[in-house]
Amino acid sequence: MRILILNGPNLNLLGKREPEIYGRKAFEDYFGELQAQFHEHKLEYFQSNHEGALLDKLHEVGFSYDGIVFNAGAYTHTSVALGDAIAGISTPVIEVHISNVHRREAFRHHSYLSAHCAGIIVGLGLQGYALGVQAIIGHQS
Repeated sequence: MRILILNGPNLNLLGKREPEIYGRKAFEDYFGELQAQFHEHKLEYFQSNHEGALLDKLHEVGFSYDGIVFNAGAYTHTSVALGDAIAGISTPVIEVHISNVHRREAFRHHSYLSAHCAGIIVGLGLQGYALGVQAIIGHQS
């Protein structure tokens, strides 16, 4: 299976940014662990702080990959365009959030993506990505 892990704005700062919320591990280090855990599948990683680059990546892989695990960061709560892109592709998307967004500021309680995703994983730390990959593998079985 070919699965894309897609991260949005500020997730390039994992391990440095607000470690009490997001932990102390850089995503690149965690991604190596994910690749080892799911070695029989092809996992790819893309991160951007730019909404257009995330849209372009969804369009690029959204008809050919087996799944996308997507943490859109703050764009989750603001981007109708990302929600529309997910609705417009055939590849299933699992929405992931490291923190429990429902225990945070009220504006984080709404997602423009969720209605178009195959599932949502919230508040389980970096483990949410592994659960997202497992969900895609199970979805395709």
